[in-house]
Amino acid sequence: MTNSTQKILKSIKSVEKWVEANDYKGYEPFDGSSSFLRPLTFGNLFLDRLLIQLIRQSPINLRPFLGIKPLDSTIGRGYMASGYLTIFKLTGNNKYKNKAVNCLEWLIENKAPGFADYSWGKHFDVAGRGGRYSKLEPITVWTSIIGLVFMDAFEILGAPKYLEVSESICKWILELPKTKTHIGICLNYTGLWDQDCTIYNQSMLAAAMLARTAKFTGNGEYLLLAKQAMDYTCSNQLSEGAWYYGEAPMYHWIDNFHTGYNLDALKCYIDNTSDKSFDDNLCRGYKYFKNHFFGIHGEPRYYHNRTHPIDIQCASQAIDTLANFSEYDESSLELASKTAKWTIDNMQDEKGFFYYRKYPLIKAKIPMLHWGQATMYKALTHLLSKI
Repeated sequence: MTNSTQKILKSIKSVEKWVEANDYKGYEPFDGSSSFLRPLTFGNLFLDRLLIQLIRQSPINLRPFLGIKPLDSTIGRGYMASGYLTIFKLTGNNKYKNKAVNCLEWLIENKAPGFADYSWGKHFDVAGRGGRYSKLEPITVWTSIIGLVFMDAFEILGAPKYLEVSESICKWILELPKTKTHIGICLNYTGLWDQDCTIYNQSMLAAAMLARTAKFTGNGEYLLLAKQAMDYTCSNQLSEGAWYYGEAPMYHWIDNFHTGYNLDALKCYIDNTSDKSFDDNLCRGYKYFKNHFFGIHGEPRYYHNRTHPIDIQCASQAIDTLANFSEYDESSLELASKTAKWTIDNMQDEKGFFYYRKYPLIKAKIPMLHWGQATMYKALTHLLSKI
């Protein structure tokens, strides 16, 4: 076992211990609406956003002083289940199989209320540029990512009920509001918003979920919608290979982890269909990702043209995406390992948890749950399985 592998394995065990000791609860970047100050916003969208961003952007953890408690995280459970499944597949240790099953059962029992099919949301209200959505209201990004973990479980453990949950998720996706364009369809960010949606990553992730499930069920409706969603998002890829966060001018930024979501989703779609029409999009997107989102020491850059703040979500998604593309690019694992080493050395606390952000002169040592711990656990176990 190499020194690099030993470092990664030690890190995995440390963060695993921290998450389990904290009963899968923690803070999240956008949980500011849980503060006792929330009534002072009087339901005003701008003031809600201001409160959330004040708490999100502060390098000092204001949450304990503002009545914000560590919460459960549906996506956190999904990422932890993914990591457990990877370790089980690597080692055959039933302890990890049982941990994965427990997380999946928790997710089954805690699906979004008010919907017949399986979907999941956040444990707090959110207000952002595109509007607001409520606590537990299902969102397409999280539902699709969790769905892909249920597909992992079906393939690794062979339990038919996990495929049944995945089919239910796909039915929920089929019912999403849709923005129809001259080239393809954009699937909505939530199940309830009725305004036009022009954000890319949730539509691509939903397409990946539909395509992967259709591989086992043969459902043509899933494949058709997945193709239409990819038509839309890939037609809006920039010539150099990047994607803005979304088509609307207010979404015109290019960041690390949403680019990683897009690439992983597109690769999943291609791998699970016979559709090769997006191969060039994948190649250009991956080349752009590698060339723009990493510093000389492997540190993950937040934006294509700016490094700071170095965010743990960028680190985890970068490692995960690079590991995912190892069959396409021999050098990806070297860069993934370099990024993992930098992140462990610079952003993991001796208690096991990863810091939220690193600024030029200070670190925001806030123990997020899904945003940092669960995502890094999933990413590092994925990398471990490839090296």
